[in-house]
Amino acid sequence: MNELLFSYGTLQLEKVQLESFGRELKGTKELLTGYKLEQLQITDKTVLEKSEQEFHPIAVPSKDPNDKVKGTLFKISTEELKQADLYEVADYKRVKATFQSGKQGWIYVKS
Repeated sequence: MNELLFSYGTLQLEKVQLESFGRELKGTKELLTGYKLEQLQITDKTVLEKSEQEFHPIAVPSKDPNDKVKGTLFKISTEELKQADLYEVADYKRVKATFQSGKQGWIYVKS
C-alpha cells in the first residue's frame, strides 16, 4: 500500500533517504498551510550521523493563516513509513494533514 509523506526537513536529503529507505524518494513540491517552522536540537546519535545536522526544523501549528511550510510530498510504502517513524526522534509525532493541493498525507509535527 502506498502512503504520502510530507517532508520539510532532513528527509529530503539524499543521504538520509538512502540510509533510511535504501533508495532515493520521488516526490512533488507541496505547501502546508497553518504551520510554521521552529528549530529543534537533535541529540540522537543515529539521526545526527544520518543528517549531519545538529538542528532540524520542526513544524508547529500557527494561528496565522498566512504561515506556510514548503516541502516535498513523497509516495512511499507502508513499510517505508515505519522506517521514517524510526528516523524521527520523540519530539516529533506523525499526523494526517491536508495540503494546499487538496491531497492528504502524513507529516511530522511537534509532539
